[in-house]
Amino acid sequence: MNFDRKIIMETGEEYYGYGFGADVEKVCEIVFNTSMVGYQEIISDPSYTYQAVVMTYPLIGNYGMAVDDYETRIPTIGALIVREYNDEPSNFRSEKSVDEVLKEYNIPRIQGLDTRKLNRSIRDFGSRKVLITKAETTLEEGLEILKKTEVPKDAVKCVSRKKVEFYPAKKKDYYVVAIDCGMKQNIVRSMNARGINVTVVPYNTTTDVVLSYHPDGVFLSNGPGDPTDVPETIQTVRELIGKVPIFGICLGHQILSLAYGGKTYKLKFGHRGGNHPVKNLKNNRIEITSQNHSYAVDEESLKDTPLTVTHINLLDNTVEGVECEKDFSFSVQYHLESAPGPQDSAYLFDEFIRNMNAGKEKMFR
Repeated sequence: MNFDRKIIMETGEEYYGYGFGADVEKVCEIVFNTSMVGYQEIISDPSYTYQAVVMTYPLIGNYGMAVDDYETRIPTIGALIVREYNDEPSNFRSEKSVDEVLKEYNIPRIQGLDTRKLNRSIRDFGSRKVLITKAETTLEEGLEILKKTEVPKDAVKCVSRKKVEFYPAKKKDYYVVAIDCGMKQNIVRSMNARGINVTVVPYNTTTDVVLSYHPDGVFLSNGPGDPTDVPETIQTVRELIGKVPIFGICLGHQILSLAYGGKTYKLKFGHRGGNHPVKNLKNNRIEITSQNHSYAVDEESLKDTPLTVTHINLLDNTVEGVECEKDFSFSVQYHLESAPGPQDSAYLFDEFIRNMNAGKEKMFR
């Protein structure tokens, strides 16, 4: 078979396939996603910056790409790796094929390789650096490139908005400042639908600027990479604690925990997909959640903080939620606004609203 592309793992494994999308060579961190639908949202999710995503679902591309479904205007995913690609989408909403979008944004993609074997490798040995390259590249050449090339640490800086943007709701009951670390657009839509006006600010916005908007609450968004790579955001959140209700999702959950004095660590292969069971310790209910992260909060490190654990992952017992009742702050590791995906956790937006109502009565800013 005339394979024209391949990936080389830093551990020496090679996987051959066929290229489509942009014909570029790239070094990324390889991860997998277990979602059965939503490849457009995955491609356009800023949390996948610098990552090559292997889809466990075998057929990708069959419903095309629709303009209203993007999570960000400019996709920054590192690469997409699939078993089978369909370049003739059947969907009246489709405006472009996946191949056209990936070429437009210079994103490489490979199809035709054994994604089951590749995903088992990631599961067993963890995520690691890979090189997406042409089939003729030798293993020795590829390993040398991987040795010399580091995955960048500026992922949040890369995807965060560079200027302030305002998203008004039809009902105007609440006003929230959202700190953008790589924010998915459906988070804005979900808050607008609940009567929340949202002003989105860059990740490095200072405390004084955030408070100058006189918000009812502050939202900490999802985003890519290691949360310790954004110390300026952690410092801002640390200074906001006790002054305004705070709600964090995903990377925002990790940042809130760090701001309170907790610690984070990198997972072996992360959590990615729409099928993670999470237990709410406050009511003992099980929620099926959508997740996308490489790092987790260290539960032991929270013992010396005022945070309490509210949710745990039933697959590996990692921390999935924390709160500090007296400060009206809380966060969860998963995506309650997932689209498409499970909606079990959308009630947390309403909890944020309750905190903002309570904060108006008890907090002085």
